[in-house]
Amino acid sequence: MALKCDFHLHSSFSGDSTASMEDMILRGINLGLTSMCFTEHMDMDYVYIKPEEEGCFELNTDSYLYELAHLKEKYAKKIQILFGVELGVQPHLRRELAVYAKSFDFDFIIASSHLCNRKDPYYPYFYENRSDEEAYREYFASILDNIKAFDNFDVYGHLDYVVRYGKNKDADYSYDKYKDLLDPILETLIEKEKGLEVNTGAIRYGLKELNPCTGILKRYRALGGEIITTGSDAHEPSAIAYGFTQAAEILSACGFRYYTTFEKRTPEFHRL
Repeated sequence: MALKCDFHLHSSFSGDSTASMEDMILRGINLGLTSMCFTEHMDMDYVYIKPEEEGCFELNTDSYLYELAHLKEKYAKKIQILFGVELGVQPHLRRELAVYAKSFDFDFIIASSHLCNRKDPYYPYFYENRSDEEAYREYFASILDNIKAFDNFDVYGHLDYVVRYGKNKDADYSYDKYKDLLDPILETLIEKEKGLEVNTGAIRYGLKELNPCTGILKRYRALGGEIITTGSDAHEPSAIAYGFTQAAEILSACGFRYYTTFEKRTPEFHRL
């Protein structure tokens, strides 16, 4: 396996996972990974549909860090464990996000769009009474707003996450169809020296390509983008590093010679 570092992982410290952090680490060791970065969910001011889920995406960062530090030391001779977070970005939270990002010594920060104009694309109501194209366009337009409002992050996660949940998923989706919206996003990321995440979780959702799609990856590279992290978006041990062989092949075909990891917010490049 060419990719030895999984930089998008969730444990029971994220509201949508029940996996123990230690079980995740043991699976990573068994797979031969050299490093794992936990990126637990922090979605401030999330719009909860189900009352019983209220607060489940608000990370108890102190408890998370305490457990991670313990396991980092316990398994130090077998694997590198890193401290990350996946921040759900919304423009009106720019100040709160900036304070939070500076409050902890994160190794790595993923910025993600889990809400689009106060609506969650995970749920069917986001796509009701309109075409997938209309929904996808709203989502991509909101990403540019997010990047302009907040830039204390290292990579943007699963850039075309929205296609996981559309009525037709990515059946009629391509970079070319949305390049008028995607190009300004990629250009802004490069201008701000931010990277893209290749998220292999798309495979588990039945998509024909990874998130983001190959067309986006090729365009990012053509524009001069070089910072690429790889993450399985695993919420359970069995999904760790899933699809990494395919991801390495796609990255090479897109012209990338290296993939990226972060420690103390500093990028390190590894040959594919």
